[in-house]
Amino acid sequence: MEDPAIHKHIEALVAEEHRLLEHHEGGVITDADRKRLDDVQVQLDRYYDLLRQRRARRDAGQDPNVAHMRSADTVEHYEQ
Repeated sequence: MEDPAIHKHIEALVAEEHRLLEHHEGGVITDADRKRLDDVQVQLDRYYDLLRQRRARRDAGQDPNVAHMRSADTVEHYEQ
C-alpha cells in the first residue's frame, strides 16, 4: 500500500472517529458506537504504525513496500 492510500484510510477513519465523538458529546453513546469507536482507534494506530514503518525504511534507504500492517495486538501493546 502506497503512502497516499494510507493517508486516505487515515483521513476516513479520523472523520468517522470525529463523528462518533460528536455523537457522544450529545450525552448518549450506544454500546455499538463505543465498540466501533474503539475499533476505529485501533485501526488508526495500525495505519499510523504502517506509515511510520514506511518512512523509517525510506529514511534508511530501504524499500518502504516491505513494511506491513502489524496486528492490532502488536500495535496496541507497544511500550512507550
